[in-house]
Amino acid sequence: MTPALRIETVEAIDVRVEAYDWPFARERAADSDKHWQELRAARPNLFNGRVFLFRNMQIDNRCLTGACFEVEFKSFIAARDFGHPDKAVFNCFAQGALRAPDGAFFLGEMAAHTANAGRIYFPAGTPDPSDAIDGRVDLDRSVMRELTEETGLRAEDIAPEPGWTIVFDRQMIACLKPMRLKLDRATALQRIAAHIASEEHPELAGIHVAASRGDIVAERMPPFIQAYLERELG
Repeated sequence: MTPALRIETVEAIDVRVEAYDWPFARERAADSDKHWQELRAARPNLFNGRVFLFRNMQIDNRCLTGACFEVEFKSFIAARDFGHPDKAVFNCFAQGALRAPDGAFFLGEMAAHTANAGRIYFPAGTPDPSDAIDGRVDLDRSVMRELTEETGLRAEDIAPEPGWTIVFDRQMIACLKPMRLKLDRATALQRIAAHIASEEHPELAGIHVAASRGDIVAERMPPFIQAYLERELG
């Protein structure tokens, strides 16, 4: 575990949506455009949609609170790849910590055409405006939307557990939602494989099963995933 990484548990997440003139997006627009064109040359399927970034994040009375604002995906990617120069802004996202009845975790292996090609982590995505309801970002909605898009599994296949595990790693805040599969491991893997095969540009190349610490792939898993798996599989 890196020194900057810490793990907390919360009962709820309450993040408001706000308007914010992000200095990085304005001041580094030309650099972001150039970087985006270089990325698109290598991965033409990348899409410059709208996503949320986060500010003023803290844990208060077992609740993760803060604010989020809309940015272009290309600005988000540029900030990430330039080393997060604005230390007041965070990449906060929800992931479904999907676990089969036998205790094994299911993680996605990102497809070659994606921005995180080859990386292994739980089904996830950057929250976007479709996840906003009544002025708040709904990370329960975000995690279920991303899980269905990537795996084809639906709400009726999964039993979410209460609360969240929050992993802080510098400018990244990973919100991990414990989820239990109602399907057995083999059936779930078959369903996911069929979904991936049916997609023209699937987000996942496949599923990585982690049943023990020996299944942790350090060179392809972010530190927050390694820390979570080490704790849960210990």
